[in-house]
Amino acid sequence: MPAAGIDQPILPLAPSTAELANQSIVPPMTMDAYWLATYGTPGAGSTNTTYITGHSWEGADAPFDRLSTHLNPGDTITLSTQTGAIDYTVDTVTTHDKNTLKNSDIWRITPQRLVIISCYTNDPWGKNVVITASPTP
Repeated sequence: MPAAGIDQPILPLAPSTAELANQSIVPPMTMDAYWLATYGTPGAGSTNTTYITGHSWEGADAPFDRLSTHLNPGDTITLSTQTGAIDYTVDTVTTHDKNTLKNSDIWRITPQRLVIISCYTNDPWGKNVVITASPTP
């Protein structure tokens, strides 16, 4: 994500059955990015939404801190996969209350859509920042 200065590997994460049922997924407490492997796989022909998540940190310069302040609609995101690079264009950057995120339309399946979720840096305990992006034509 050039606009946010984020360039890092993404590790697979398989949420538990309870997390999937509650749509309350908490990634490991690291500065890494995680792909929710039980949802969609990015790339041409994808029939699901691809989700990436990671933490923002208070008092540390974590890469996902910049999602709240440096990413805007129209910016580009490139995912490098085993089958090649996929370019996305940011559609929305929004915030959601943590307690209502599970009822958000971000969980609606949209083929080839990318959704990135992290804590909102201005209210990391109460809100999430959510980025939605579509493949760049």
